[in-house]
Amino acid sequence: MILMLAGLVLFLVTHVFTTRREARAAAVAQLGMIPYRAVYSIVSIAAVLMIAYGYGDWRAAGPAQLWNPPVAMRHIALTLMLLASIALGGYLVPSHIRAWLKHPMLVAVKIWALAHLIANGDAATMTLAVVILGWAVFDRISVKRRGSPLPVAPKGWVGDIVAVLAGLVLYAVLAFWFHPYIVGVPVMG
Repeated sequence: MILMLAGLVLFLVTHVFTTRREARAAAVAQLGMIPYRAVYSIVSIAAVLMIAYGYGDWRAAGPAQLWNPPVAMRHIALTLMLLASIALGGYLVPSHIRAWLKHPMLVAVKIWALAHLIANGDAATMTLAVVILGWAVFDRISVKRRGSPLPVAPKGWVGDIVAVLAGLVLYAVLAFWFHPYIVGVPVMG
């Protein structure tokens, strides 16, 4: 539990720092863009690894069950995860999906968190999903306040086809490989 919570704090500190544009600009000016990105990436990867291993340890220790979701919530969560995967695919390429969602990665993260909140009732998953959902909402508000340019829809639909196909592949990898073999919780069949 402590490792996951420490990883979440490190993740939040790192990602909230980037929303403070003046502080970020000062760090880039002092370090240079490439070293800044390298440090940011290393710290972010370390945070995610801490979260993942800490979550696994907490789940293995048998976290408290805060509520028992109905079985139907698992089916809803699987559908939401399909939408999250396609939204993430929309982040990768210029597409109508990307233009419509504006910030498809944040949409995917919010859908992921919601799906896990409704399908799980254990303290480890609830803690992880609530913190990540809170961060994604905060980050979306921050991006909107910065007035970052919004993506524009391309003329054709090739990007949308690529986004959907990438989302379907990601969904299959998550459902049939990652969840059962890495997380240790099969979600299909």
